[in-house]
Amino acid sequence: MSAESRALLALYDDALPAVYGYFIRRCGDRGTAEDLTSETFLAAMDAAQRHEPPQLSVPWLIGVARHKLADHYRRRHDRFTEPVAEVPEPVEASDGWDAQLDRIVAEGVLARLPDHHRTVLVLRYLDDRSVPECAELIGRTVHATEALLVRARRAFRSLYPEGGTP
Repeated sequence: MSAESRALLALYDDALPAVYGYFIRRCGDRGTAEDLTSETFLAAMDAAQRHEPPQLSVPWLIGVARHKLADHYRRRHDRFTEPVAEVPEPVEASDGWDAQLDRIVAEGVLARLPDHHRTVLVLRYLDDRSVPECAELIGRTVHATEALLVRARRAFRSLYPEGGTP
């Protein structure tokens, strides 16, 4: 076993909750989160065995996880190919339909965004990370991350159906 593989195994206990938490907050489906977590660690193990392996860390694993999530959304892209033409008539607020519809529309918009926009929006608004935390996780300065957030929000709004509230 290589030194990098041993390093990944040593990192596993600390990284597993972070990687799994990353997925469960975005998928809401335990099975999908578990599958994507496994895919992330398998990819990390493959990377650790390369001739010039990356420096293994939790932020690096979150980066791998971002790519696995993007791949997952791409595989599900057919689900989002038809835009919502009209929002149905309001029904009882207690049934949760409006919230579910907003979530589905927002997922569809996120899936259509470039990876760097999707990543920063998810970290900031779904993970409730501060801008400095986002900057650290994506490897940018705070100022560059703030600018990226402005562009990502603009891109999200441009794709969100009119009448919706992003």
